[in-house]
Amino acid sequence: MIFLLLKNRGIIQSMSRRGNCIDNCIIETFFGRLKNEMYYGYEKEYESFESFSKALDEYINYYNNERIQRKTKWMPPVKYRITSMCSA
Repeated sequence: MIFLLLKNRGIIQSMSRRGNCIDNCIIETFFGRLKNEMYYGYEKEYESFESFSKALDEYINYYNNERIQRKTKWMPPVKYRITSMCSA
């Protein structure tokens, strides 16, 4: 049912093999952080899909351009990537 709904809308579903979360560890980590920072503790009803989509876009922009991380030497990911490319 869900597969057909996605297929009819041109969406390709991507999932790990059963019981093997390692296949997608990077995206699983991102979604875990997204849920912790955007949802848990902030349970909010969005008025529409558009308002949810806007909030999600704002979070992704924040995550990439403002949120510092220890593994990226306390820089946001985009700045770290640019710095790494310039020093290579």
